[in-house]
Amino acid sequence: MISPQVHASSQLIQWGILGPGRAAARFAQGLAAVPNTKLVGVWGRNAGRTHAFAERFAVQHSSRKLDEFFATGIDAVYVATHPDTHADLCIQALAAGKHVLCEKPSALNGRQLAEILKAAGQHDRLFMEAMKPPFFPLYQRLREHLAADPIGPVGFVRAGHCDSSLAPDYPLHFPELGGGGIMGIGPYEAFLALDWLGPLVRVHTLGRLNAAGVDSFALIHTEHERGMAQLHTGLDLLSHGDAMLSAPRGFVVIHANWWNPTRATIHYLDRRVVELHEPYMAGGFNYETAHFCGLIRQGLRESPEIPHSLSLSMARLLEEARTALGVRFPGE
Repeated sequence: MISPQVHASSQLIQWGILGPGRAAARFAQGLAAVPNTKLVGVWGRNAGRTHAFAERFAVQHSSRKLDEFFATGIDAVYVATHPDTHADLCIQALAAGKHVLCEKPSALNGRQLAEILKAAGQHDRLFMEAMKPPFFPLYQRLREHLAADPIGPVGFVRAGHCDSSLAPDYPLHFPELGGGGIMGIGPYEAFLALDWLGPLVRVHTLGRLNAAGVDSFALIHTEHERGMAQLHTGLDLLSHGDAMLSAPRGFVVIHANWWNPTRATIHYLDRRVVELHEPYMAGGFNYETAHFCGLIRQGLRESPEIPHSLSLSMARLLEEARTALGVRFPGE
């Protein structure tokens, strides 16, 4: 006789993707490495691009109509469109009875995210923001190592990334798409600060805007219940993309690119240096997807790793940072 646990772990979960772009391609690559899953549908406004995506990843159903997409037998949806459409598409997917994994940032602001979470509760579906770093082997090994050989409580986090190589037509340059460095790069940094330092207390931001009205550089100082963070994002400068966690008895450097982590160096007060190296496979999206599938199989409606409260805190941090610089999106 097969136990209920074995039966649950073997449950096939059928996926659909909303938005056949760069993130969607990486998700599809990762999904192929997650057992007992299948990508069966893709939706997009551009018929040619959607059809090409379906052919590339052997997706059976491609559609420009949401009702057709939701009727393909999918259990879960990965929302991979630009942030300006996240709230609307998440709410429609939840209302259609689908579990939703939404690319970060999960909404333009806290109000929109609250509406998504309300819909998830009303329709009894799982919702999670797609925040991949904590599921990587390196990040998990780092946590285990610091629990066994601690440096003390982390009281300062430094993280940032600037990328001046983005083409002029890249979506982050445009406010109508929910662009800007804070929204495009900042979610990772907001997660890191909140994960190690706890709930947000206040945010101070300096920066500048581009001609379109989104932030091209931002320096964000945050205070949390257990410490402070210095974060930066940029679209017109170039920076390294590593991160540091500082504590009384040592500090950790998570080497670039820290949000796809493979290496960390731990420096101890007694001059010991420990190197951690954990490569990842299948592009890295597979780890958070496997976690999400596990939640579905357990009948859970919220992730203990990326709880709704954490997503709300990330949304608050990003919203306070960008509005301090005068970044407003259409419709706000």
